[in-house]
Formats: sequence, structure tokens, C-alpha cells
Amino acid sequence: MKLRIAIWILWPSFLAAIIAEGTVFSLLRPEDLLIFGQPHNLSDEAIYSIGFFGFWLICAISSALSLLIVRGPFLDVKSVDDDLLS
Repeated sequence: MKLRIAIWILWPSFLAAIIAEGTVFSLLRPEDLLIFGQPHNLSDEAIYSIGFFGFWLICAISSALSLLIVRGPFLDVKSVDDDLLS
């Protein structure tokens, strides 16, 4: 059950992070970014990776909060599992 909840959170957030990464880095070049007002000495691949995992974290938090809200009185996860298994 915990694996299913993790998939419900991580898969949509992964897809959203891909879209965010593509959108942001099609508009910005990694070498133009400043970190606390200073130029960085990271490679482009490192900036892309850090950016992707940052977007994925933000999107995962958003997905988890959405699932938390929906799971409240409207969705009984145990009954959903019982329906899927039968």
C-alpha cells in the first residue's frame, strides 16, 4: 500500500518536473545563472540535474499535499485496494 501511495505521488511529480525543467531551461542558460549574486563554477549538467531534482521535490510536495487533501473524507484507500484486488 505504501508503494502505491509513493507511486501516486512520485509519478505525476516526475512528469511535471520534466515539463518544468524543459520550460525553464529553454528560457535560461545555465551559465547565466547566479547563485546568491555570484557566478557558479558548476557544469551545465550539474545545473540541469540540480534543477530537475529541485523541480521534482517541489512537484512531489504538491502531489503529496493534493493526495492528503483527497484522501480525507472522500477516498478510503483500503476500499480502493479491495476493489482492485477483487
